[in-house]
Amino acid sequence: MLSEFSESEKEILLKHFSNVDGSVFAVMTPRQVDRGALMSRYSRTDKSMRRIFLDEFLQNQNRGEEFYNKVLLEYGDDSVAELGEAQIAIEGLSNIAVKKIEDRRIGLSYLEKSSRYVAWDKKVNGQYKFHREQDIMNSKYADMYLESCNLDFDVYSRNISPMISFIQEREPIGNQKFRDSTGVEVFFSRLRTKDDIKSATRIYNATIKAKALDTLRGILPASTLTNVGITGNGRAFEYLLTILYASSLQEERELAHKIHQELDSVIKSFVKRADDKHGRALQKYLNDTRKSSTLLGKKYVKPKSKRNFLVELVDYESEKRAEEKIISALLYEQSPGVSYRDIISGIKKMNSITRRKIIKIFSNIRQNRRHRPPRAFEMTEYTFDLLTNFGMFRDLHRHRVLTLERQLLTADHGFCIPEEISALGIRKDFQDCMYKSKETFDLLQKKMPEQAQYVVNFAYNYPYFIKLNLREATHLIELRTVPQGHPDYRKVAQEMFISIKKIHPNLSNIIKFVDLKQYKLERLESEKKIEEKRKNLQH
Repeated sequence: MLSEFSESEKEILLKHFSNVDGSVFAVMTPRQVDRGALMSRYSRTDKSMRRIFLDEFLQNQNRGEEFYNKVLLEYGDDSVAELGEAQIAIEGLSNIAVKKIEDRRIGLSYLEKSSRYVAWDKKVNGQYKFHREQDIMNSKYADMYLESCNLDFDVYSRNISPMISFIQEREPIGNQKFRDSTGVEVFFSRLRTKDDIKSATRIYNATIKAKALDTLRGILPASTLTNVGITGNGRAFEYLLTILYASSLQEERELAHKIHQELDSVIKSFVKRADDKHGRALQKYLNDTRKSSTLLGKKYVKPKSKRNFLVELVDYESEKRAEEKIISALLYEQSPGVSYRDIISGIKKMNSITRRKIIKIFSNIRQNRRHRPPRAFEMTEYTFDLLTNFGMFRDLHRHRVLTLERQLLTADHGFCIPEEISALGIRKDFQDCMYKSKETFDLLQKKMPEQAQYVVNFAYNYPYFIKLNLREATHLIELRTVPQGHPDYRKVAQEMFISIKKIHPNLSNIIKFVDLKQYKLERLESEKKIEEKRKNLQH
């Protein structure tokens, strides 16, 4: 075939596309707004994309945003806004603000600084890194707030080394097995080469540090400053900005302005409505919704008993009904010409033994946890009410293929004390942090309930509920019970599985790779795998 483009055109195109003749090519033109507008124009013409670029875009390079805004407006802002992407980094935001950001489930991906692998004991200009909320700092409670947060960081920081030493004594390196250069697992004392000893020591030290920081993280307050990287499309960023602009917390409103300013430098056309008349109308709607919910909650919701559970399954359907829906969905795709109504009508006549056999077939097919169950297993759902510590919530909050609703962070539901805290002999110091936070929180909550969240420690119990289908439950439970998981969320995921198994004993067989064991050094096996990968890269 003759090429569609001249030699001079090819030379131009190769600066903006990965090839000039293939039917599949990558769009490499540097400006995000060009890519989005080009994609939108592409849907309304029979020209090839590269021809559109030459005929319409190349000659308009110097007309700036006006040209692109016209194209974007003509072809629909909402859908086109998903074609513009950006990556931003936010440093020094609180754990309250980062959770508000990460509440956005669709269109954004996050990587947040870990409280498990990074110690939070550093100071900047002589101050610990926690957010000093202006509303609090301008109140009569400022000194009390600073005293509480500083106490938390003092206790946390001075106990990192003692906790590492304590765990090393409890689980000495000599009691652990490591893979030697021949691939055989042996106790540390049986390792012979310097490389094997060095490798095993690196694995052990990383495991011990993670265990120590896992144990101590409950002392940290929600004001602790973190970092987060975000990758996402313009539509999702625009909604995120609107949410932050509508916040009653000054930190979040200031973040909205800062994020908006940076996004304007890369995808301005895609986030322009976040704070224009349309954005402000949406902000008002969000605030009105929040106020109405608050008023209705005070009027109609009255607490009847003290919450003392970790996980409670509060809503589900009968296993027979769930099986009928799932099996009908399993058979639908491979039953051309047959309506869903006719399929489910036939499945309802099926006996329980046959239903059990069908579910077993699909359970047997799964060979590892990355083999996701078919979408048919989304046909039944579970609602769990949870009361876990805030640190644990931060881990479960990462799952976004579910519905999660949460209350304000408070110090009203008690706190968790890891066994290692007591064993090390710092139980009183730990409790002093919790009681000081509670005292400060109680005073702040009366005047500023949202701002009061900043002083609450990760160890305090936090109420939220999640609604998820069986397919997502399989993913969450199997992932969060792996041996290297934090012991707190492993326990939650295990209880979720036990609850599902109790009411759906047959369907729960699809959750095939749940781990119900307990481990002393959760990260050990994972660190071994990381070390193996490191060795393979070196070779």
